[in-house]
Amino acid sequence: MKGPQPTIGLIHNYDLIDEVIASMNITFQDYCHNFEGSFMFGYIKALQLAGVRPVLFCITAQVRQPTRFVHGPTGATICALPYAPAYSFYLSLKRNSLKAYGGETGQAFKDIEDGNQLRRSSLAGVKDFSKSIGTYLATPLSLLGQALQQEQCQALLCQEYEYARFDACVWLGQRLNLPIYACFQGLDRTQSIVEAVIRRRSLEKCAGLIIASGREIQRVQTTYRFPAGKIHQIFNPLAFPLPEPQEKAATRAELGLKATAKVVVWHGRVEIAQKGLDILLQAWRIICNARPQADVQLLIIGTGSDAPKFQRQITALKLTQVIWLKQFISDRHLLSRYLGAADLYTLPSRQEGFPLAPIEAMACGLPVILADAVGSRDILPRERADGGIIVPREQPQALATAIATLLDDPSLRQKLGRRAQARAQDSFSLTAIGQQMREVLLGKQADLIVPNLPSL
Repeated sequence: MKGPQPTIGLIHNYDLIDEVIASMNITFQDYCHNFEGSFMFGYIKALQLAGVRPVLFCITAQVRQPTRFVHGPTGATICALPYAPAYSFYLSLKRNSLKAYGGETGQAFKDIEDGNQLRRSSLAGVKDFSKSIGTYLATPLSLLGQALQQEQCQALLCQEYEYARFDACVWLGQRLNLPIYACFQGLDRTQSIVEAVIRRRSLEKCAGLIIASGREIQRVQTTYRFPAGKIHQIFNPLAFPLPEPQEKAATRAELGLKATAKVVVWHGRVEIAQKGLDILLQAWRIICNARPQADVQLLIIGTGSDAPKFQRQITALKLTQVIWLKQFISDRHLLSRYLGAADLYTLPSRQEGFPLAPIEAMACGLPVILADAVGSRDILPRERADGGIIVPREQPQALATAIATLLDDPSLRQKLGRRAQARAQDSFSLTAIGQQMREVLLGKQADLIVPNLPSL
């Protein structure tokens, strides 16, 4: 006889969830009540369809005691926890130490780019060491353990195994007799020597890893000799509405796009180095210079910590055929409309895990051009047969050539768009991914009564 609905906990990798929320210019209240983007809420929707109750644990400066919220779009529980008291001491120490290295906090690490090699190495090491220690100290292990017990979680899934939060959770899991899993979302190296010492033991003790990228699976097996039987290749799930074709003209007018223009779109967090946005701008300049009279436009949707710098780059390159919607769109229906107003999508990233953004574009029927970052070949294993083109990273000319190829060939765009949509619908559905996750995270426990967890 089946017991109560099984419960799985999920937890983010940041010191504080406030870090990522601030980069998207949304409040914590908005995040809890209205936000829908990111792989995390995709996991939540997928698990719910598989009959699992997900609980998202967030560590934040916005609460002083454990506080529970109900996520508006999914109804899932969000358990907000205050950071551990030791983190306050760490923040104070960090501010003082950074001043000793070069004045103001933000200025100190500018020297990594401008100073001599010895100073750059020293500062980079301090920064990485500081980041690792900060994450360990921010994690409120006692409160997290109590919350896991109260929510009756049967397993905990961590965002990123190459992050200090994972180590802390594995330690906690050992004391609670609770299986700890982790997934891969792009961080493919340890942050510091501190983590390197601890990581191997954490991986030995964890219950398993969920990795979408075949390339990352090979790295983990080679680097850590991690058992193949504990690695599960599961893609990030897609929950995305399709745009209505009749809305395209109205949406273009709303965004300031020409009705006749051929439109290339990118959306996501504006983080220039990771997302390769400098490469995109250079490629777009090549296209515009080669076609001075062409009716083409580049649509950028999103914001982030590098937004001011990105604006300066656009201005410096004198790019006038760029429309930038400077906000993070969490409304999936609205984002679907905006993507549907374009003709093709590109993701020029230097670093990814398994990006959802291009899959969202594929679901809207757009052909995609991806830089060969981790995850790209898992999305487009057959390239054009799956709806897109893969180009080398950090090569603006290669990106420009691929974009021009699709801009100049409407028949090819339509053909790849249809294939891309089929690939998105067939391979990344919530139902399929949710069932795979349930089987991995719960195994034989899925139909058992929730166990009583020991106290810390």
